Amino acid sequence: MVDQNVKDRIEQDIKGNDVVLYMKGTPVFPQCGFSAAVVQVLSTVGVKFKGVNILEDPGLRQGLKDYSNWPTFPQLYVKGELVGGCDIVREMYESGELQSLLADKGVATGANA
Repeated sequence: MVDQNVKDRIEQDIKGNDVVLYMKGTPVFPQCGFSAAVVQVLSTVGVKFKGVNILEDPGLRQGLKDYSNWPTFPQLYVKGELVGGCDIVREMYESGELQSLLADKGVATGANA
């Protein structure tokens, strides 16, 4: 069961930002290879995103696992929807699916961001 304060914080993040990455570390200083890989993909695509360091808040870390029913990090959300973790994001990027998803959701990328 997700703590209500944690749930409210998660929903505020994912509803208030088009793209949110819950990660270990920060976009400038990722603290795991998987988080770094997703930051690199998002940077390559040229999308603005909010990075949230789950290492700073164990309650948020556990709350996100419960909220998303996804056990690992990073977790990428686009327009309030969980896209997935590192492997899924990388595969979607390589196939062009990520770029299509962002375009379909009206998220600016590249020079438009």
